[in-house]
Amino acid sequence: MSPNDTSSNPIAKELSWLSFNERVIQEAENPATPLIERIRFLGIFSNNLDEFFRVRVADVRRIAAFSYGQKKEQADQLLGDIRSRVLELQKRFTVILQEIIEMLEQHDIDLVNETELNESQGAFVEQYFRSNVWDNLNPVLLDDKLPLPEFRDYAIYFAIKIHQKDSYSYAVTEVPNSNTPRFVIIPSAEGSKKSIIIVDNIIRYCLPQLFEGILDFTRVEAYIFKVTRDAELELGEGITQSMIDKVSNSLKRRQKADPVRMVYDESMPQDLLDFLVRKLKLTNYDSIMAGGRYHNSKDFITFPNVGPKSLEFKATKTLQSQYFRQAKTAFDAIAAQDILLYYPYHTFDHIIEFIRMAAIDPKVKFINMSLYRVAADSKIINSLINAATNQKKVTVVVELTARFDEQANIEWARRLQDADVNVIFGIDGLKVHSKLLLVGRLENSRLRYYTHIGTGNFNEKTAKYYTDLSLFTYDQDIGKEVEQVFDYIRHPYKQYSYQKLLVSPVSFRKRFGELIQQEIDNAIAGKCAEIAIKCNNLFDKDIVALLEAASQQGVKVKGIVRGMCTLCPNTNEIHNEEDNVEIDKQLEIISIVDRYLEHARIYIFHNDGDPVYYMGSADLMTRNIDHRVEVVTPISNEANKAMVQKIFDLQWQDNVSARIIDSTQSNQYRQADGKKKVRSQDAIRRYLTTLERETTATDDREVNGFAH
Repeated sequence: MSPNDTSSNPIAKELSWLSFNERVIQEAENPATPLIERIRFLGIFSNNLDEFFRVRVADVRRIAAFSYGQKKEQADQLLGDIRSRVLELQKRFTVILQEIIEMLEQHDIDLVNETELNESQGAFVEQYFRSNVWDNLNPVLLDDKLPLPEFRDYAIYFAIKIHQKDSYSYAVTEVPNSNTPRFVIIPSAEGSKKSIIIVDNIIRYCLPQLFEGILDFTRVEAYIFKVTRDAELELGEGITQSMIDKVSNSLKRRQKADPVRMVYDESMPQDLLDFLVRKLKLTNYDSIMAGGRYHNSKDFITFPNVGPKSLEFKATKTLQSQYFRQAKTAFDAIAAQDILLYYPYHTFDHIIEFIRMAAIDPKVKFINMSLYRVAADSKIINSLINAATNQKKVTVVVELTARFDEQANIEWARRLQDADVNVIFGIDGLKVHSKLLLVGRLENSRLRYYTHIGTGNFNEKTAKYYTDLSLFTYDQDIGKEVEQVFDYIRHPYKQYSYQKLLVSPVSFRKRFGELIQQEIDNAIAGKCAEIAIKCNNLFDKDIVALLEAASQQGVKVKGIVRGMCTLCPNTNEIHNEEDNVEIDKQLEIISIVDRYLEHARIYIFHNDGDPVYYMGSADLMTRNIDHRVEVVTPISNEANKAMVQKIFDLQWQDNVSARIIDSTQSNQYRQADGKKKVRSQDAIRRYLTTLERETTATDDREVNGFAH
């Protein structure tokens, strides 16, 4: 049990998260996954694990260090469980990586190390080292009396043992990553093969050159290690300090934060390991883990494909919305009907074009937008700046504490401010996580709202591989309520009553609970009652308890949860002893991990045969419901309801990429059992392609609702 979870559910959210990361590593194991994509999934697994330690393990570590009694015992136990599970997954990682390396060789792709280089390859590596690596290395000789250099998070280091005649000394150097590629293609030993070497091994091959003429040594050895630090930001309470200064200073402190994990090459000599552990002041609450020869395996995400295209996922084309394509302007398209897009199947260009158009349209008077994470070369930022230049009133909410995007958001905020954009940094104590865009346009002397509410960030890059929904609407009631949300962010002391939107932390919890309770009441009354949920994480204890109660009262609960989920059917408790109802069939949870990252949030309630549909930014986590500004909107257009229902149904039918989530956390694949195989991400692409082909501006398709 999580130390801060008082529910009766025995699955800690941290262990549930590790179960999710196991589903990622399953994709690397899966022989049906293209080979280069398998090694990239290993990179995703590693990147996920790094963030897990920075955030979630750091939280548990703090509880273990500063609490007492039962809470401390629970945290200590959880840290031990986490360590055991992580070691198990890392061993699995090593086995899979070796298997993939061997399979790459079968495709004439060799991942070589420094001991396998022939003479010509060695000469190439030495020349490459001199030209591209040497200047980026800055060795530091270590002294037991002096403090260690500050080891940066995200970086990897060589711990170097320098053997001299009668003694030895130590040094460290950071392995360059930003200025040099991680993977270097070198001349092959055989003409038909492609050879790749990791930059770590280039340094190992040339390591003596770093110390020649400086130290008298007999040999040098280098062993990789990395340190993961607590990523919590401590912003303090200084009311005279600007928010940007607060976050900037806190980011600097993060680089000096306590280590929560050290991973090292298991072949590192014990004396060198002991020296580092002692100097880093690592304790029993920190994870000190032996690993393989390579770390920062997150870089496998960018592993190059030097073989045939069949070793990667097949390239696909994005779809254009016929509503946007057939209309004269984006404003005409949205005014004609609500438009729902589903990325990455639909092109993100529609939203870029909408903002670009709003920036120059003389009728547009203001643009309000919330930004959480944006692309490094954001076209959206450029359009917002252009809008301000064109004398539009532009207000942008920039979330400075978007974890690991803080520095980038500081720079964006400064750039927007320099362009006279009104930048708001949200509400003290609440992250603004909503995905809102509101355009005010003067039409026939009346101000009219054009509104966007989404499940994902305004980010051109992630829109290519995150599945997210974007709703564009001309509904003036929704537009007015979104304007109220922006006003609430500016003035949190103002109270608004939202009739259509579910807004965290104002109304979401209460209204969502009422929707669940209505299904419970319908079930008790003998009516058909169903709840369908698609989200990233589900572990708010009150919502979990309500959904458990709903399933026990006869409400059919279907959940598609990508990540952490503490609402888990108990496969050992098949029947309710009183009425012999099959509880496990009333509550079913699956998780889909595939080519695209499932990121959309969809909530559907049967509502006695008249289903209501919601989508938006909020997951079913306490932080989203109580400690963030989130917006979830109803879907009213019948065609869009049908689209959302079909997307959910196709995912629910998935028997290729779907795993069963239950109390065993075994991540068993859902079996086809003689049925037609359904890989939902492929099926959704086919469905949307057909839908766009058939769509006209007057489309009045009927809703495919719940089956009775």
